Amino acid sequence: MSLDTRTVRRIAKLARIGLDEQECEAMRQELDGILGWVEQLNEVDITDVPPMIGTGLAKPRLRQDAVTDGDKRDAILSNAPDREGAFFTVPKVVE
Repeated sequence: MSLDTRTVRRIAKLARIGLDEQECEAMRQELDGILGWVEQLNEVDITDVPPMIGTGLAKPRLRQDAVTDGDKRDAILSNAPDREGAFFTVPKVVE
């Protein structure tokens, strides 16, 4: 697949990249090279290749949902400059 200058300008506009004439031609050649490499991938025989594990076949590793460092309310509230019962007290900010 070969790109023309008009298509390269449209891609540059969508990507919000400003290109002058020389840069546009250089970008066209570079994109043609990239598309050439992608077209070569169509020639690879993958009939006996199993899918990779990252395609959604893997099961996520789950852990127990357990509290590991809880029950420290008094130690945490001891750092508060002001408190009322089991709550932090803060200045009123909304009238």
